[in-house]
Amino acid sequence: MTQTLDQVLALVAERRSEFEEKRHVPRDVISEFKSVGIYRASTPKLFGGDALPPAEFLRLIERISMVDGSAGWVASFGSSSVYLAALPLETQARLYADGPDVAFAGGLFPVQEAELVEGGHRVSGRWKFASGCMGADLLGVGIKAGADRAGRPLTAVLRPDQVEIAENWDVIGMRGTGSHDLVVDGVVVPEDWTFVRGGEPTVDEPLYRYPTIPYAAQVLAVVGLGVARAALDLSIADGGRAGYTGAPKPAERATYRIAVGQAEAQLRSARAFFYETTEETWATVAAGDSATTEQASLLRLASAHLAKTSFEVVRVAYQLGGIAAIADGSPMQRYLRDASVVPQHAFLQEGMYDGAGAVLMGVQPFPGYL
Repeated sequence: MTQTLDQVLALVAERRSEFEEKRHVPRDVISEFKSVGIYRASTPKLFGGDALPPAEFLRLIERISMVDGSAGWVASFGSSSVYLAALPLETQARLYADGPDVAFAGGLFPVQEAELVEGGHRVSGRWKFASGCMGADLLGVGIKAGADRAGRPLTAVLRPDQVEIAENWDVIGMRGTGSHDLVVDGVVVPEDWTFVRGGEPTVDEPLYRYPTIPYAAQVLAVVGLGVARAALDLSIADGGRAGYTGAPKPAERATYRIAVGQAEAQLRSARAFFYETTEETWATVAAGDSATTEQASLLRLASAHLAKTSFEVVRVAYQLGGIAAIADGSPMQRYLRDASVVPQHAFLQEGMYDGAGAVLMGVQPFPGYL
């Protein structure tokens, strides 16, 4: 039976403790995500996918993340088909031969040297942070080889049976993402199963003209937004709770009301900037033009700012929760832990403000920013 998104969200709510305990989102839940279109959302229409406008996909991830941050993080990699669009068309046709619902996960760093051999690249090494790898249909690892050594690294695409997953994801937040290490030992990957992440797409559809690396930052930042929305909603709902000491209810205290009002304004403002920039950039590429450098930079800025603001809002919500928030079973514990991870990602750290400031002032940003 085909599930609705609301049914899948109910399933996520029911099993989110299991995700934390197992340290990954199980494959049967990934199948449910597929049933509601998460893993065809960025598959080219040429191969039966939906190729959704980014804002539509981002709102899906926001909703999932309101229920569970780890589930939202794993679902966010439904966007990774934008990377695969840089593969040769013949390769993509084989990749999607059984349908457009393909879950791709990658552990791209540290980039490893690969040996050029007849038939492709002999790949060996260990890569970190392969979020969602336990439920993936395809896995990618970052390699340097031959003439590409000085440029952007290649991603080599492998089947799960060609990769060992070293289950070492031991963290305080986003525990259910299964961001384990990948280990490969001497697998030969054909040249036509490698691509440059963010490289020139071979598919001529609007989604693949949207800036790839900024989009990768967006799908992660919006997870923090969903978590923050859930935390703040809990603070609002808790306004009527009775205190342990007989003090006035939170909603009767000016300090509580002010903190909630400020947090609401901060979160909605960051969200509005995030989606406004998304829609403006999409309008450009949908019209057949390339996104400008300024638009790509604003996408990165809006993402880093959303991740930072979301974490700040969750910290406020946690403090408003008072003594009840320190209980191990409090949802605030999970919200705080998960939200703390998002701005730690390399795409979303404080340095993105530096890159954005450089572009705004017409000077060269740091390498790798754009």
